[in-house]
Amino acid sequence: MSRYIAPSILSADFNRLGKDIEMINKSEADYIHFDVMDGVFVPNISFGIPVIQHVNKIATKPLDVHLMIIDPDRFIEPFVKAGASIITVHYEACNHLHRTIQQIKSFGVKASVCLNPHTPVFLLEEVIADLDMVLLMSVNPGFGGQAFIENTYKKVRQLKALIDTNGANCLIEVDGGVNNKTGKLLFDAGADVLVAGSFIFNSDNPAETISKLKMV
Repeated sequence: MSRYIAPSILSADFNRLGKDIEMINKSEADYIHFDVMDGVFVPNISFGIPVIQHVNKIATKPLDVHLMIIDPDRFIEPFVKAGASIITVHYEACNHLHRTIQQIKSFGVKASVCLNPHTPVFLLEEVIADLDMVLLMSVNPGFGGQAFIENTYKKVRQLKALIDTNGANCLIEVDGGVNNKTGKLLFDAGADVLVAGSFIFNSDNPAETISKLKMV
């Protein structure tokens, strides 16, 4: 079973972002996760293309870019050019999801779709075979530090069954409220990638926290 960790730089110290990226580079993390928020699809604004461009200059891990924005098709190419290795769009934000997925893949990067806590996994049945990853939100998107939604374990198991039934080959990523306790249960349920922000960056030794989270 895969056990990947994707630290979310939304919780990093932006006064020393370069040092935090170097920490991730040297750590056992597998991806660097970016939560891009537009203040419309979610009730917050975070950062955009310039931050990703600058991080890409020093990052040695793939950039996992989560677009919490309306009409994401407009920005897929700019984020690819900025350095994204994986682009995640929200099911809830795409009118023509299949077309959006194909657009992402046409640039040679991995395509991922995110589901909000209220969105059932069966809605991905028609596109699951085209995806490289599915991201399940285990909190409501837009803010860090929220409490984990317990129903997520069931959704991970349902998604794993959907993937297996359709012979698909995509990873399951979970974002929100991840710590050593929830992380273990998520891995046990079938998750492959855990996104963690405040749990990593607020710890005394972030690199050690990443290592321990990977081994829960």
